[in-house]
Amino acid sequence: MKAWIISLVCGVAAGVIYALLDVHSPAPPVVALLGLFGMLVGEQLIPVGRRLLSREPLTLAWFRHECVPKISGTAPPAPRRKAATRNNLFEERQHDAAVAYCHH
Repeated sequence: MKAWIISLVCGVAAGVIYALLDVHSPAPPVVALLGLFGMLVGEQLIPVGRRLLSREPLTLAWFRHECVPKISGTAPPAPRRKAATRNNLFEERQHDAAVAYCHH
């Protein structure tokens, strides 16, 4: 929320400066938003480039974890669970059966 307020205050300040200088906003709102989106995407080109130069794999999982949250402003996805083994599945089923039995 703090970042939103700071952003709004900066936007209002820019608007006041435009008005004082008697100039119009440099772009219509849709164009300005697309420009901002382009900036967010462009910021991710450096980490992608660094990863490629260091010969590290550029995977979709890495992109989703490192880049998407910075572009979308959302939290990174939770780590995936380990692949289930037969033993783990058996233990989970036993646990679920025991819990179901206790609740009856």
